[in-house]
Amino acid sequence: MLRTLEIRDMLIIDRLELEFQPGLNVLTGETGAGKSILLDSLGFVLGWRGRAELVRSGAEQGEVIAVFELPKDHAAHKVLIEAGFDDADELILRRVNAKDGRKTGWVNDRRVSGEMLRALSDTLVELHGQHDDRGLLDPKGHRALLDDFAGHEGLLSDTRAAWSGMSAARKAVNAAETAYSEARAEEDFLRHAVAELDKLAPEPGEDAELDARRRMMQGAERIRDDIARAAQAMGLDGAEGAMGDALRWLEGASDAAEGRLDDPLSALARAMAELDEAGRGVAEVLDALDFDPHELEATEERLFALRGLARKHAVAPDDLAGLAETLRGRLDALDQGAGRLSELTADLRTREAIFQKAAKALSESRAKAAKRLDTAVCEELAPLKMERAVFSTELSTAAAGPDGVDQVAFTVATNPGAPAGPIGKIASGGELSRFLLALKVCLAEQSNAGLTMIFDEIDRGVGGATAAAVGRRLAALAEGGQVLVVTHSPQVAALGAHHWRVEKRVAEAQTTSTVIPLDASAREGEIARMLSGDTVTDEARAAARALLAG
Repeated sequence: MLRTLEIRDMLIIDRLELEFQPGLNVLTGETGAGKSILLDSLGFVLGWRGRAELVRSGAEQGEVIAVFELPKDHAAHKVLIEAGFDDADELILRRVNAKDGRKTGWVNDRRVSGEMLRALSDTLVELHGQHDDRGLLDPKGHRALLDDFAGHEGLLSDTRAAWSGMSAARKAVNAAETAYSEARAEEDFLRHAVAELDKLAPEPGEDAELDARRRMMQGAERIRDDIARAAQAMGLDGAEGAMGDALRWLEGASDAAEGRLDDPLSALARAMAELDEAGRGVAEVLDALDFDPHELEATEERLFALRGLARKHAVAPDDLAGLAETLRGRLDALDQGAGRLSELTADLRTREAIFQKAAKALSESRAKAAKRLDTAVCEELAPLKMERAVFSTELSTAAAGPDGVDQVAFTVATNPGAPAGPIGKIASGGELSRFLLALKVCLAEQSNAGLTMIFDEIDRGVGGATAAAVGRRLAALAEGGQVLVVTHSPQVAALGAHHWRVEKRVAEAQTTSTVIPLDASAREGEIARMLSGDTVTDEARAAARALLAG
């Protein structure tokens, strides 16, 4: 509910603060008094696009502050939370328009964009009038309005869930088809590459092992002869034999030498032991260097094969084993792809059937609701002196989407036999106002929760009993909520729960507009003025009292 509206230095408003109330709030005044400026100012703080020049002449900036009360289940809470605001039961909107045209907005003292203000305004205020293109005249919103009237949230939820499931299944099929198509395009390559890799059977680390073995065998041919000659020089025909002879000769002479050969004999024994150990080591090396010449050839062939295949696939030799697994997996996916694609396609067909069933049930419910809405609107049109007019909710087929397969449009025919057309193009100004009011009354229970509804001269072009019927319906809409009405009709004004008069004053060559709350006596005078004009007669006052008495 809009609680207060404070306006400073906007157009011809110097300073103004209004405190609105629940129920039907009526604003009256002579033409040009400034009623439209109030709506322009409210639209400005709500982020609506309107007049370019709003700052009062001579002022540096204009400012509007609007305070709203938010019940717990109000839709604005969700907008605030999604934007990162702390939730609150009071919403303070403030917007400033500088003289140079710059506009700055705040929500609860936090700076925001005009887009954020407009997002909130959709949950706070609903404007209706002869030039209403934001609400009931916008065909884009007719389907949602019909769904609210129908009250089939369950069917709508089922359809959206079915659409989501079908969309996910279709995405999976498309992805599988793409993967399968790509795999088929490289099938020959995959099969050849996997066969080639399987035949070679590369192992991680094999390249380094083969390279070391090859280098050892290549070096063995160069050093084996030298090592063999050394082994021969160290053996019985060489050093070992000579040292053995020397040891025997010295041992035979040691007794006669009276101990003087003991140290040489010990040294020679140690040398024989070291020579023996050296001989065994050389023999082991010779055994290691003893290889089949064909082994070198086989080692080189495998090493070259590994490196050649690695270059072919642009990977390191040690990565060939992993590449084989990857390609084998792609080949397995190809072999299983047809079956997988068939499964996904079958799932998609099932989900399409589920969506079609849900959409059909939703369409049938919409068709029934459309008939109920048409009947309800036509019943409302009769008291508004439009009993010959026809309102129709037209359903046509639209592209499938989360909300089904229906397109909804509200059409009217103002006279029997006349062609029907869009409500905003067929009806005249006064007829349009009454069509909108009748439609809003029928939709009110479902679509105005927490909204402040504003009707801008929606009673224009009607009077007498018809104006009274308009007023009664506005009062009914205001029960349990809040409605603001800008009106020139005394019948409508008399039904208001709260009444303000908009006045224009000229002082010191300065024109300003102000708004005055009216008590019971002042209301009688204002309604009498609306009935008789500038000169208020006793008869007009009596008529005003009669209207106020109901």
